[in-house]
Amino acid sequence: MDLDLKSAVGASHLHDLPQETLDELFTDAVRTKIPAAEVTHREREDDPYLELVVEGVIRVFVTAPDGRTMTIRYCRPGELLGAMSLFSTEFSEPATKQALVDAELLKLSPARVRELAGRDVRVAGALLTELSERARNFAYEISGNAFATVRQRVARQLLDLASTRPFEGRRDGELAVQVTQQDLAAAAGTVREVVVRTLRQLRESGVVRTERDRVIIFNPALLTEELRWNSSS
Repeated sequence: MDLDLKSAVGASHLHDLPQETLDELFTDAVRTKIPAAEVTHREREDDPYLELVVEGVIRVFVTAPDGRTMTIRYCRPGELLGAMSLFSTEFSEPATKQALVDAELLKLSPARVRELAGRDVRVAGALLTELSERARNFAYEISGNAFATVRQRVARQLLDLASTRPFEGRRDGELAVQVTQQDLAAAAGTVREVVVRTLRQLRESGVVRTERDRVIIFNPALLTEELRWNSSS
C-alpha cells in the first residue's frame, strides 16, 4: 500500500480495520485515474459500487428537469462513494459523480465488500458509520442551502462554476473560473461590494487569486475544507 492509498484509508471510516482485513477487502480492487470534468457515475444508474477517493476532489450533484444543477457534496481523499448502493433494494443512483480536478479512485468489488460485511462485524460497522454520515450530510445540506453565509455561497458558486464551465487555463490542479464579480454576486444572492470583500478574504487565506473577470482557485480541496460548508465531511 503506497503512501497516497495509506493516507486515504487512514482518513476514511475503514481506518480501524486490521491490515489483514483491508488486504482481503481490497482484493480485486482497481485503482483508476479520473481526468478533470469526467463523470464517473450518472443519475439513475443501478449498478452497485464502492469507491475510495485516493486523490483529487469528486463533485456529487443532482440535476433538475430544466438542466440546473445543485451540488450536494464534494468528496476529498479518504471519502467513500456508493455505500448506499450495496444494500439498497432496487437501487437507482440519486446523483451524478464528476471529477472536479484530476482524481484517483480505488474501486472495490461490491460482492466482496458485501460478503465481508456479512461475516465481519468490523467491516459492517465501518459501512454503517459511513451510511450514518451520509444521512447526516444530507440533513446538513438542507439547512446549508437555506442558511449558508455569503462566504459559503460564494465558495460553492465558484466550485460549481469550475465544474460546469470549460477549464480555461487549468494547470497543476488549479481551476480558472470565468465570471464577473456582479454575476457572482447575483448567483450568491448578494451585492457586488460584499463579493469583493469575500474574494479579498479568500485571497488573504491563500485559496484564490483574482484577475479581471476571472477567479483562479489554487486548491479546490483546500477551498472545500477551509470553508466547511459541507460540515459533515
